[in-house]
Amino acid sequence: MMELLEYQFFVNALGAAFFTSITCGIIGTYIVSNRIVFLSGGITHSSFGGIGVGYYLGINPIWGAAVFSVLSALGIEFFSKKGQLRHDSVIGIWWSFGMAIGIIFIYMTPGYAPNLMTYLFGSILTVSTSDLLYMGILTLVILLFFIFFFRIILFISFDEEYARVFSMPVIGMKNILIALVALTIVVNIKVVGIILLISLLTIPQSIANQFTSVFRKMMVLSVVISLIGVISGLLVSYQIEIPSGASIIFALIVLFGLTRGSLFLRNRLPLNSRTEKNRTNTA
Repeated sequence: MMELLEYQFFVNALGAAFFTSITCGIIGTYIVSNRIVFLSGGITHSSFGGIGVGYYLGINPIWGAAVFSVLSALGIEFFSKKGQLRHDSVIGIWWSFGMAIGIIFIYMTPGYAPNLMTYLFGSILTVSTSDLLYMGILTLVILLFFIFFFRIILFISFDEEYARVFSMPVIGMKNILIALVALTIVVNIKVVGIILLISLLTIPQSIANQFTSVFRKMMVLSVVISLIGVISGLLVSYQIEIPSGASIIFALIVLFGLTRGSLFLRNRLPLNSRTEKNRTNTA
């Protein structure tokens, strides 16, 4: 392990694992608690349109994806409320629209077609120093935002009507939160890719929710679980030379299976056996 720290790409990968765990742990908890997993999936896939536009215009595809994702997120919220359309229908439309735009603009880009594997399936080992800078800035913004506005976020997540009664800026806060969801998705695309990113925003939170339903504790535990899963997947992918994105998600699924299985077995133990076990431990 220590010899790997001599390589800059591996140091960058560890930094990305740290920032990804914080951003996805916090934002993922908000997503799961508000039951907007499908919405985040729509934003994730619509970001491909910005990548295609970025390649066509000759700019950093991540910048194109950032703009396109934020606009898509706000567009989904706007059209689902003002356009008298079902929320899931609007998400499906934006999802397919983003993917179609991305494919069209990549096809129209002069020269050789770019390699999209990093964006579709992720490669944490290709994270650059500039990528780390963007991830660090977003991590700081998310941390400060949730620290200063935690009570408002909590009310909006679990009792929106109460927040409206007390004249809290519900619409403005929800727009900011959905924009942060979009930006979190974009800056972490290189870690696990567009295809698998939704898992990084839901699996750690599902594991954490087995142990606590308290919003704050669930958020912290999700960050820890994300960090364990990302680093474990990174090490496995490096040792046996498999794609890092798939390895990270597989590690998280294994963690989910282990925790779920242990809790199931614990609940299946006869009451007398558990009581005797507790007495033994006390003694």
